[in-house]
Amino acid sequence: MAKKRPQTKAKRPRPSDEARAAGADAPVPVVGAREPCPCGSGRRYKACHGRAAAHAATELVQRPFEGLPGECDWVALRELVPAATAELTVKDGLPEDVPSVTLATVLPMAWPALRRDDGSILIGLQNDTASGDISRDLADTLLRALEAEPGTPVQGRRAPADGPRLQDLLDAEAPFEPVVQSGFEFWVPDVENATPEVTASLERANAAAIPTVRLAGVDAAYWCETPEKNHLRWVMPHPEERLLDALARLHAAGRTSLGEGTRLVGSFRAHGLTVPVWDLPSGVGAQDVEKPAAEFAERLSAALAVQEPLTPEERRARGGLTNRQVTLS
Repeated sequence: MAKKRPQTKAKRPRPSDEARAAGADAPVPVVGAREPCPCGSGRRYKACHGRAAAHAATELVQRPFEGLPGECDWVALRELVPAATAELTVKDGLPEDVPSVTLATVLPMAWPALRRDDGSILIGLQNDTASGDISRDLADTLLRALEAEPGTPVQGRRAPADGPRLQDLLDAEAPFEPVVQSGFEFWVPDVENATPEVTASLERANAAAIPTVRLAGVDAAYWCETPEKNHLRWVMPHPEERLLDALARLHAAGRTSLGEGTRLVGSFRAHGLTVPVWDLPSGVGAQDVEKPAAEFAERLSAALAVQEPLTPEERRARGGLTNRQVTLS
């Protein structure tokens, strides 16, 4: 009777000397998740060098617009404003066949970007992104739009984990000046000759847009009109804990009002910044809160400078504000 050979585990293939040398110094190409890793380890890519790339691509960046001019307005256009545009200045300049790059809140059919017939580029800000870093995804979209054929949209994809971010591509010295639009007619240069699909998308978008105005006297404060009441939503750059303390001091002292019938009702948390929200009577327009908002900014600045611990009444006010805080991102 033949003896059974003892079972042994199959040996994992050993990488060649050339593969080991290449893996030590050379960049490893990206391949399919189930394909052998190009480093020569014998493991699948997703279990080897693809693991770090996947982690980098999905790790959430809390403040994706930090370091960009107008960070607070970037957050507002991403989360709060239905229709707006802003001209972008690329650090190294634009190719001769690209006259301009414009950021837009949304584009028709939710395109990530559009290269127009004249070569100009529109970049959509409110699209879903494939990774945890909006800035990297937008930078990848911008680079692909610069190479797209005129008259074509740019489709979404997962940006390379080691790709540049907007902070690497945009001129940090150029101003960021959003222009709030009354509708989405900026999508097409000739609305009357737009395709039926674009026209239908334009009509739906205009019907859903909430009237919005950016205040002129303070930074990143946006008035909006809703059927029941109006609101002021103000994106602020201050550290969250300091800002909540300052708001609590003012709230406890009855100094958060923006006029008769107005009320600070809570705040949003969006992309690492805090967005206090006021309810306004339906008759209060954007112009009516310009002066009160400027005066509140002065009161807030003074409250932010206070170092003493909160009083019991201020702590209760802070608790109320915190309980009404909603995270958007």
